[in-house]
Amino acid sequence: MSLGYAEKLSFIEDVGQVGMAEFFDPSHVLQCKIEELAKMIQKSKHLVVFTGAGISTSCGIPDFRGPKGIWTLQREGKDLPKASLPFHRAMPSMTHMALVELERAGILKFVISQNVDGLHLRSGIPREKLSELHGDSFMEMCPSCGAEYLRDFEVETIGLKETSRKCSNAKCGAKLKDTVLDWEDALPPKEIDPAEKHCKMADLVLCLGTSLQITPACNLPLKCLRGGGKIVIVNLQKTPKDKKADVVIHGFVDKVVAGVMETLNMQIPPYVRIDLFQIILNQSLSRDERYINWTLRVASVHGLTSQLPFIESVEVSFSDNHNFKDAVLDEQPFIIKRRTTETETFDIFLKINYSEGCDCLSTKITIPFKYEVSTEEHEEETIDKEAVLQSLREKAVEESSCGQSGVVERRFVSEPRSETIVYATVTNLRTFHCQQSVLANGDLKWKMEGSGTTSRKRSRTGKRKPRA
Repeated sequence: MSLGYAEKLSFIEDVGQVGMAEFFDPSHVLQCKIEELAKMIQKSKHLVVFTGAGISTSCGIPDFRGPKGIWTLQREGKDLPKASLPFHRAMPSMTHMALVELERAGILKFVISQNVDGLHLRSGIPREKLSELHGDSFMEMCPSCGAEYLRDFEVETIGLKETSRKCSNAKCGAKLKDTVLDWEDALPPKEIDPAEKHCKMADLVLCLGTSLQITPACNLPLKCLRGGGKIVIVNLQKTPKDKKADVVIHGFVDKVVAGVMETLNMQIPPYVRIDLFQIILNQSLSRDERYINWTLRVASVHGLTSQLPFIESVEVSFSDNHNFKDAVLDEQPFIIKRRTTETETFDIFLKINYSEGCDCLSTKITIPFKYEVSTEEHEEETIDKEAVLQSLREKAVEESSCGQSGVVERRFVSEPRSETIVYATVTNLRTFHCQQSVLANGDLKWKMEGSGTTSRKRSRTGKRKPRA
């Protein structure tokens, strides 16, 4: 979980039980439970998954209530845990991607999450099949028209407060708000209503990495029982709902889910992260009309005032036929200004250097410069964005590398002359390989890239409450 998020929450004396002991099922018991869970999933007609912070600990995000959880260490007066990556660069775990495959196969019908890390959306779970009960640190919403905006940076506020941006809908323009709830905030109907609906329809609710202590969220899985549904809990700590569950599995979530996928003979898809940025080239005649003044900007697609958290610096150079001095732009906004004659043509070479948390170091881009007077006021090149994105994903997986880039949007404005090119670039690639082998002592050994554990609590019509 984001340490920033924990610090932004209002102070509350009682956050429920923390420092909870962890339990591990013996290897042979764990394997039997994994096989039993796989059979239950295989038979399920309406599987709902309910997730907590425990599915994200393997992503480098600390939990809250575990032995080294944020609230546990706070209560003990110790230093907070260190995140292994910047929060905005956290990548979905093996469990996140396994859920994507189950959804694509038509087995998983709905996901309910208490997490605010946005990793379910990043992984590829469709928004209409996801309830983020406590909000999303990377999401802004328009209170007027309901539009949602998923950002590549962590939104600066929590508690449904106004942010510094506005709705981009020309007919709206209202100030946006963050979506993350504080302790006093009620669960939004947009999230809780479909969650309740699907839990009532579920024949199996699988709880992953949650201590089930935050009300009313923790009571949602129980709604399947009236219709004859079953509950399975996978968590390292004991939970208040264990007695209601048909199966309780004490083990790392990633290990359990990997075992289930192997038993079902299903592959866990790779995660390919694609980030967007735009390059804006503005050109104008000087007053004496002898020169072209031009400005090149590398900017966020979320607005010119937004930061580009995944870009560290931009190196600018030019083709040999020009005497412009090279430049290194290492502070945002990334802007370079120059002047040339009206008839000159040359290439601008950009080396986009990525920041910590990206798997690739840089991407190189060439921008041809030529001053032309357009007859059209506005032009937009037709590009199949989804086809470009899919091609980038496939190429990254095929080459087992990242750094590939492609143009997904291109716009021209004639007066003043401006060209905007939106680039998509592969900044992270994560593949998952799990192989089960029995060692001499009977323990299970798993080979995987990725691993996970934890959770939280909130009131629908009043305060979010931790269970004592």
